Amino acid sequence: MLNWKNVLKFASDGNLEPDRTVSKTEEEWRDLLTPEQFQITRLKGTEHAFSSGMCELFEPGKYNCVCCNTTLFDSTEKFESGSGWPSFSQPIAENAIAYHDDSSHGMTRVEVTCNTCGAHQGHVFPDGPEPSGLRYCVNAISMIKVENDSKSAPKTNLTTFGGGCFWCTEALFQQLRGVVRVTSGYAGGEVEDPDYHQVCSGTTGHAEVIQIEYDPGEISYADLLRVHFATHNPTTLNRQGADRGIQYRSIVFYQNDEELKQASAIKDEVAKLVETSVVTELVPFEVFYPAEDNHQDYYQLNPQGGYCTAVIDPKLKKFRDLFGILLKAD
Repeated sequence: MLNWKNVLKFASDGNLEPDRTVSKTEEEWRDLLTPEQFQITRLKGTEHAFSSGMCELFEPGKYNCVCCNTTLFDSTEKFESGSGWPSFSQPIAENAIAYHDDSSHGMTRVEVTCNTCGAHQGHVFPDGPEPSGLRYCVNAISMIKVENDSKSAPKTNLTTFGGGCFWCTEALFQQLRGVVRVTSGYAGGEVEDPDYHQVCSGTTGHAEVIQIEYDPGEISYADLLRVHFATHNPTTLNRQGADRGIQYRSIVFYQNDEELKQASAIKDEVAKLVETSVVTELVPFEVFYPAEDNHQDYYQLNPQGGYCTAVIDPKLKKFRDLFGILLKAD
């Protein structure tokens, strides 16, 4: 989940890579769009407040870029802000929107554009509802609403686990069917948006974690928990093998009471099997900070690295033998 710190970081340091890009000349955009759509999306215009009925639409559906049809927002994140423009608390995906510092009109703001084609959408502000605290204030003319249907992409859930070095845990969970994305990062600490060296110092209170986006229609939360408990040592306090420190603690961040119930039950199952105390923390989820780019997809990008061949390869072999039924098809 993105927060204001993430937004400012993207605006100052650069945006995530989009899934695809669409590029056209100005004349091509003029031919494709109405004059009003062109004025808003390509020339960074702003529609009049309360000029669109889209503010009052909350039925299920997706909101796509009017220029390239990329899905940018979902109705589940839409809320009534009273601003006169459609408002959302999160984009559909972290890389769907691009962020840019905007000092026009004597104001300091963060502009949001479609990350696929660069179409101006509006601005984002830090006065939205919790837990993100964000308000994406978007021009209705910049979007088209697409109703949900049986062919829509399945709804995915997020869960966050910590079980030692995230290079290892990321590589394992990326193998599972139903897992859409695994992001390495930090959670459970007291410092906002820490970096790797701060977390490794043990002074921020964060754990190295992975945030897993998964399709519950293909893999259950309970199966993810069982994989988590089976692929690290949940009985050693602040230690996994040679890695020692609070950042390597065993931890599960639950999102609701049902997840807490399942995590508690499986933790008890594991304790009975190992016949010793399981020290895994069960903590309500608050905020996740993605790690630096060089920590993402680490095993995929460095398969011949010393750590990967010495530590991750043996873990992957055992993992595949143990959880073959849950693996993605080759």
